Amino acid sequence: MRTFTMLLAIGASLLVVPAPAGASAAAQGPPAAAPGAPGTVEDFLPADKSGYGTATSTRSRVWLTVQKEGGLGEIFYPDLGTPSARLLRFAVSDGRTATDANRAARVRTELVDERSLGYRQVFTERAGRWRLTATYLTDPSRDTVLADVRFVAFDRRHYDVHAIYDPALANTRGDDTGRTERDALVATDGRVASAFAGWPPFAATSSGYRGASDGWTDLAADGRLDHRYRAAAAPGNLVQTASLRFTGRGQATLALGFGADAAAALGAARGSLTAGFPAVSRGYTGGWHRYLAGLPAPPRVLGGAEQRRLYRVSVMVLAASEDKTHRGAYIASPSMPWVWGAEEPSGPYHLVWSRDLYQIATALIAAGDVAGAGRALDYLFTVQQKPDGSFPQNSHVDGTPVWEGLQLDEVAFPIVLAHQLGRADAGTWDHVRRAADFLLGAGPVTPQERWENQSGYSPATIASEIAALVCAADIARANGDSAAATRYLATADEWQASVKSWTVTTTGPYSSGPYFLRLTKDGNPDAGTTYTIGDSGPSNVDQRRVVDPSFLDLVRLGVLPADDPAVVNTLPVIDEQLGVRTARGLYWHRASFDGYGEKRDGSRWEFGLPDDSRITLGRAWPLLNGERGEYQIAAGDTAGARRQLTAMARAAGPGHMLPEQVWDHQPPGTFEPGTPTFSATPLTWTHAQYVRLAHNLAAGRILEQPAVVAARYR
Repeated sequence: MRTFTMLLAIGASLLVVPAPAGASAAAQGPPAAAPGAPGTVEDFLPADKSGYGTATSTRSRVWLTVQKEGGLGEIFYPDLGTPSARLLRFAVSDGRTATDANRAARVRTELVDERSLGYRQVFTERAGRWRLTATYLTDPSRDTVLADVRFVAFDRRHYDVHAIYDPALANTRGDDTGRTERDALVATDGRVASAFAGWPPFAATSSGYRGASDGWTDLAADGRLDHRYRAAAAPGNLVQTASLRFTGRGQATLALGFGADAAAALGAARGSLTAGFPAVSRGYTGGWHRYLAGLPAPPRVLGGAEQRRLYRVSVMVLAASEDKTHRGAYIASPSMPWVWGAEEPSGPYHLVWSRDLYQIATALIAAGDVAGAGRALDYLFTVQQKPDGSFPQNSHVDGTPVWEGLQLDEVAFPIVLAHQLGRADAGTWDHVRRAADFLLGAGPVTPQERWENQSGYSPATIASEIAALVCAADIARANGDSAAATRYLATADEWQASVKSWTVTTTGPYSSGPYFLRLTKDGNPDAGTTYTIGDSGPSNVDQRRVVDPSFLDLVRLGVLPADDPAVVNTLPVIDEQLGVRTARGLYWHRASFDGYGEKRDGSRWEFGLPDDSRITLGRAWPLLNGERGEYQIAAGDTAGARRQLTAMARAAGPGHMLPEQVWDHQPPGTFEPGTPTFSATPLTWTHAQYVRLAHNLAAGRILEQPAVVAARYR
């Protein structure tokens, strides 16, 4: 068996090409500039990832994603807001025709070790001619992604292996340049560089422009790498190709290095190669083993090995979602679903949202990582919070605001988190005071509720505001400010007494009894006030016809008891209007007439679709199972809460990634209901909800419920 070590800088794609027996790799051709600049620009890859990982070490500032269809997807460097590569993929040729391995093979993704975010993909050619296995991780000591690749040709033919690398340095896909530098390929865009090299030296290398002079376009024509361009000097959509030296059976280590310039990227890649895959793998897995060993064991309520495995992966996904430069900045997802993947810079999921960060931090507390939750709170107060006490709708990992919306639950939740962490020092009080004072002046009506496209009296937002003011009063008293505590409690009591009169209808069409609405525009839930849903949904909809499950936060946060008649009566309304029954469990749409999801034929969601067209459909959200489970715990229905935990686990995709949404029954017969859509996967909020539900079920109570709120309104 021949053994090879190959260095791969960010965003590579591996192509396996069997050549005629006895053929030898041609020598590198004379220097030549690749034609066809700038080439065609491709979107980022589908968002339904089957793996996500990084080293626990903060020295390594690189994160990888694994594609469900095979190969690596976006790789992030130097922070979690910056994808700097688009793909690494495999393909095979017989010397006359080249085949993308993702299409020619069955792909299986699995954890290498259930206590580490290392992933193995096995590509088995459908006709049984060959098998390729790739194992992915990152170097804890360097900005490098490594892949251990093993190839076997069962028909005993000679195969050339090509790696096709598509950089997208610094979150742009059309302004990279590249060249061959000795035995490596380097790419730069002026601010970030990548290095792609191998040992022994590659048989051939080429840098070209996608769709014009790239290696895959060349290979697809006749199965051979005929054109070997030494440089792509003009900025464009660079694609780099390297030929390995497989001869029907082989092993290679691929290393993907990054840096501020070519020299730094080459140093990272060569350093990882020198260390070797076995040593780097031990360091990578050892880091995750130590992290998990420092936390309590998975709760015993988890039913079997699969649920325990998903729990561990969920905890690690949360930890891996923290930026390593801007500590405490946990992103929403390392993916860019639908049309967000066409944006440049790429879309909002790898931004930091105060609401998501609260969900993540409460899950970290439940899991035992109180330090991580503390860093999240520090980030919220010292990086994100504005001088007026409010928080941006979202921000880059460095805290720079991106979208301009104001969501009052995002102002409230940091206060609740501070109280849960027991933070009542003078510095924390200053931040809490500013946020609470902002709520007094701005609430209870929110410019945007948690689904972000409506304003009004939202039960969920008002629940967070009430809980925040009661928690703020407790912190105020600890700092000797009884006047502030009195103001906060007076307003919290007023809103708690009014929330049902603002948001519960007795004249709606779905029940003869009272039920909660998603929100009201005017604080009059018995009026037929209309509004437009958005996201291709209907216009002029009577607000009494729009419901969602978020009212359950009133119970979770201790504002209303679980047996409140309006709460109890709303549950069957939600099940009837939003429930999706599948073989994997009962799931729920997030709101009536929701259009935030794929089109009816399963193709991607887009901006600007006309109202009333109903072109897109929001599917079901597994995180809502976690919220229902927490309500059931409060109501004493532990068996029901266990069913929610099971339904969440059954919604996981390959690699134990939990999605934002799962398919309902539209389009029929195309996708299996209850399995991940092309929405953001993994979604950190979903993983956080799974972790939190498991611990709440084990404790028999809602651990993140502020005791001062529940005691006041019980």
